[in-house]
Amino acid sequence: MVINTVGPFTATAAPIIRACLPGSHYVDLANDVAAVSQVLTVDDAAATAGRTVVTGAGFGVTASESVVAKLCEGRPTPVEVRVDMVPSLAMEAGRVGAALAGTMLGGLPGVEGGRRYGGRRYRDGRLAPARLAGDAKELTLPDGSTVTTVGMPLGELLAAQRVSGAPSVLSASSEMPSSSMVQVLLPIASALLAIGPLRDFAIRRLAAVEFPARPQPREHSWGHAHVRWADGEVREGWLRVGEAQSFTGAVPAEVARRLLAGEGKPGAHFPAALFGPSLAEACGGEYLV
Repeated sequence: MVINTVGPFTATAAPIIRACLPGSHYVDLANDVAAVSQVLTVDDAAATAGRTVVTGAGFGVTASESVVAKLCEGRPTPVEVRVDMVPSLAMEAGRVGAALAGTMLGGLPGVEGGRRYGGRRYRDGRLAPARLAGDAKELTLPDGSTVTTVGMPLGELLAAQRVSGAPSVLSASSEMPSSSMVQVLLPIASALLAIGPLRDFAIRRLAAVEFPARPQPREHSWGHAHVRWADGEVREGWLRVGEAQSFTGAVPAEVARRLLAGEGKPGAHFPAALFGPSLAEACGGEYLV
């Protein structure tokens, strides 16, 4: 069993998976569309080797994907899904670092459906362009507080589509600023990031940024999903967990435990699609549907 925690996963996942197969299972914490898309392409090779490859075994993918799996359990394929990631993170003082900076700026979608640094969503079952930080929505959390999420093409976009089969899927996050100024600057920034030397410069500068220690801003982190079916039925659900990084540590540990116990399935998978909604509960999550 190999658990890959080293970003950017667009650079590290493929060679580590090649080294693992056919002898070992593989798990990673990837959460960007480019990286998880790359990992999913090894499905046939992993199935042939009789090994299991799991990508997205962290808070972002697992929390939101698990809510979708819970809402769709025993139901027909929905027509529309929106997932929202609302993490609560405690931060230690330090630098951003090259691995995280590379993941944030180098791991934006370089996949089908639009510009390299443009947004993505699913339309008619295919990846299509979407406005970065668009589709803003104010959510009232189950604890009564409010938060605004905006469209962000992260790994949970692919995970939610695969576990639901819905032709229309949008992923959003509370971690992306939603101000009007951001709306103006994002198209300019995304165009500049498409230029290799400027992107490398931006990654180096971001890696050197120092940030102060910050306590956990709220007691819980939340994964949220809103699912609609063709007959007009709508279901909404939440997964409540504690500090997001702690959950990110629990998920790969539980996935590894289950794989080593022989509970996996050969091929490449997202966590909840492989093990179902119970995985998040085993990691300390609680569903509110």
